[in-house]
Amino acid sequence: MTDTMTTFDLGPQARIIARLAEGVRDEQLAGGTPCPDYAVRNLVGHLTGLAVAFRDAARKDLGPTTATPPGTATPDIGPGWREDLPKALDELADAWRDPAAWTGMTRAGGVDLPGAVAAAVAADELVVHGWDLARATGQPYAPDPAALRVSHTFLRAAADEGDDGGGLFGPVVPVPEAAPLLDRTVALSGRDPGWTP
Repeated sequence: MTDTMTTFDLGPQARIIARLAEGVRDEQLAGGTPCPDYAVRNLVGHLTGLAVAFRDAARKDLGPTTATPPGTATPDIGPGWREDLPKALDELADAWRDPAAWTGMTRAGGVDLPGAVAAAVAADELVVHGWDLARATGQPYAPDPAALRVSHTFLRAAADEGDDGGGLFGPVVPVPEAAPLLDRTVALSGRDPGWTP
């Protein structure tokens, strides 16, 4: 991934996440997810926080939202999460439509990185956590094809660069080469594509 990578629109994937969140029933918030330390409510809280962080990374508005490493605290939802998450997702997508977001350096999760790489990380987060949320709440999931390709490319490069062949977020789960691209992407993120609650 370099600063010269082709730009893409995060809007379609952001809208998919918003629709998934709309389909979450209150009684599902305490349920488990493919993220072992997260219940559904924590996953939704994480999605809200990352949308804000990557919005600010796009704007080069560096501060507490972009400086906090993931895992510092367990995220959670607030009382207005059903409005907060779609709003943050809309703002995220809009911020990355500015060509300036893709140039120069920015910061996310306390890590300084090129703008284009931050966009790829944002796409990966939305694709993989979209799968997490859909699986945890029993909803169908078809990610935006462009975002899925970016996520797969990002995770494949991270796995190829690893000394131990492991992935960025955990050991790569073996899947057949002929598996659907979503399954191969999820496996590269250290998740079992067959996971169920």
